[in-house]
Amino acid sequence: MTNVARPRRRRATSRLRFARTPTPGASTSRLVLFAALAVWVASDVSAAEPADPRRPPAIQTTNVPVVPAATVEALRRYQSTRSASFGGWAPNGDGILVRTRFGNSYQLHRVYDPGGRRAQVTFYDEPVRGGFLPGEDGALWFSMSAGGNENDQLFVLDRDGQRVRRLTDGESRNRLGAISFDGSQIAFGSNLRNGRDTDLYVADPRNPDSVRCVFETDGEYWYAADFTLNNRRLLMGRYVSINESYAAVLDTKTGKRQDIALGEQGQRTAIGTMLFAPDDRSVLLTTDAEGEFRQLYRIDIDSGEKRPLPPNSPNDVEEVAVHRESGRIAYTVNVNGASRLYWLAGDQPQSVKTPLGVISGIEFSHDGSKLGFTLSRPVAPSDAYSVNLPGGELTRWTYAEVGGLDSSQFVAPRAIEFKTFDGRQIPAYYFAPKRASAERPAAVVVQIHGGPESQYRPYFSGLTQYLVNELGVAVIAPNVRGSRGYGKSYLLLDNGPRREDSVRDIGALLDWVGEQPELNAERLAVMGGSYGGYMVLSSLVNYPDRIRAGIDVVGIANFITFLENTADYRRDLRRAEYGDERKPEMRKVFERINPTANAQKIRSALLVAHGRNDPRVPFSEAEQIAAKVRGQGRDVWTVFADNEGHGFGKKDNRDYFTAVEILFLQTQLLSDD
Repeated sequence: MTNVARPRRRRATSRLRFARTPTPGASTSRLVLFAALAVWVASDVSAAEPADPRRPPAIQTTNVPVVPAATVEALRRYQSTRSASFGGWAPNGDGILVRTRFGNSYQLHRVYDPGGRRAQVTFYDEPVRGGFLPGEDGALWFSMSAGGNENDQLFVLDRDGQRVRRLTDGESRNRLGAISFDGSQIAFGSNLRNGRDTDLYVADPRNPDSVRCVFETDGEYWYAADFTLNNRRLLMGRYVSINESYAAVLDTKTGKRQDIALGEQGQRTAIGTMLFAPDDRSVLLTTDAEGEFRQLYRIDIDSGEKRPLPPNSPNDVEEVAVHRESGRIAYTVNVNGASRLYWLAGDQPQSVKTPLGVISGIEFSHDGSKLGFTLSRPVAPSDAYSVNLPGGELTRWTYAEVGGLDSSQFVAPRAIEFKTFDGRQIPAYYFAPKRASAERPAAVVVQIHGGPESQYRPYFSGLTQYLVNELGVAVIAPNVRGSRGYGKSYLLLDNGPRREDSVRDIGALLDWVGEQPELNAERLAVMGGSYGGYMVLSSLVNYPDRIRAGIDVVGIANFITFLENTADYRRDLRRAEYGDERKPEMRKVFERINPTANAQKIRSALLVAHGRNDPRVPFSEAEQIAAKVRGQGRDVWTVFADNEGHGFGKKDNRDYFTAVEILFLQTQLLSDD
């Protein structure tokens, strides 16, 4: 037996190969050997993590217990909610397009009448996004990637759904940017040339052989925004960072670029939405060139004359839509994360009354008499709506399912503020359980958004409603410094070496929780994704005695390895936000604040989830932090998916992971241990 190589314990396939049944006539020594190995294999397998029949085959876990049937059943209705988002008006006025899910992934559906049935038009395993192409043939465009790798490919689907044409190469990363008014041209960005730079291409979407490059980039990120009516000129934007962007007009025939001046020479300004005005000689865009917030302007392309349009308010104007024939303009305003919708009759803004929530995807119907959009509310899944103009009557096109739940029992959040270390007031949304009281203080989950320049907004979350309604856990979602929506000065407060100031805001929130009699500051967890994952890990490092548990989803654990290994096309964009790891002074900051360098300070239980195909935050970030924290003897659960990228997009994976999250939080916050 001493001459037999012992198989490595971590490879089950090797163990099973050695443990096969011996053939007749085998020697006694071989029989003894196989019997001994069989006993060893059996004992080793029994000591391994128990198999969970509910775990999808693409997911691997470590230290995760079997999710109890009771938890799965209790979650079922919350996971059976279904949302729908507005995808555009049919060119012939025959209904709208929506994006919704009836299977495992989101697909495109037609809805012909308000409240009518949804007729599915795409049928894929991967999530699909798309819209109508203007024109009489009723064709659709859609984009789709594989396994969460975000290398989207562009396709055109004939109206009868019988023919699909792919416009892109099948491997590069492609993003649709603009569709011409007549539907004969599209513009998109692609890193086809070298995998790093995003060049701009123009094509007849109905002819895959017509694709041509109209603008090559070199280390800069440009995107297409809109066509003129004659399709000759293309409105482009160049994104550098959340506080620096540029606008230009490109002649697609000659390749000549004409820059659009927004502010003083050398002034950094940010641009949001950009569209050609109906006259094609000016552009409508949102920019913070004149103050703290992004306001709406009309800018003459040749003269550079800039005229502000309503409103002039201390909030960001976000989405903008224009109807070419009538000249009508619609826009949304971000007020502490919630949306307010307006349209302009001349220069007079007309308000559209909508419930508290987030409005997106605004688009005029072809005759300009209606405006379609998606409304996401904190107490109801997203639905497609439209408003009649000028009357302002709302029409609801879809009725999202709520899994048989009583939606009247859903909890709406309350807007709060708390004072932080430098005297600033930090905004947040607070979901309070109805039964929380001083006699029965509720455990708390702090939900931290990613970005970092994103913003928590009041939308529906089945997980949040389950925590609040079923488990009696309070959920607080802060918009720490660096969040958008509160002015450009606030947005820049966490840049570069000031990264940990946003973590100090979380410390101030912990203080606020401790002052609320209905909340239990000793039973508190933090959770977040992407940059929010970094915030979770850093909070565990900086407040180890005040946080019981953390959930890190596709999070950054080491800024140096993150920047070195993120996808080539986005590396410089992220350096503009986080800092350049190649510069010695910034590298020292990263080495000091990286969670991987401070894993020994983490005393909380940790759940780490990640998709192996993530192009944004490499999967190695999850592997690093899980190994380091586990090496300190801490309780670490991991959930890794082979067929996902930056988040879990497939329903079976997401449902299982949500159940694991609930089990983890119950174990850490609600048990008596």
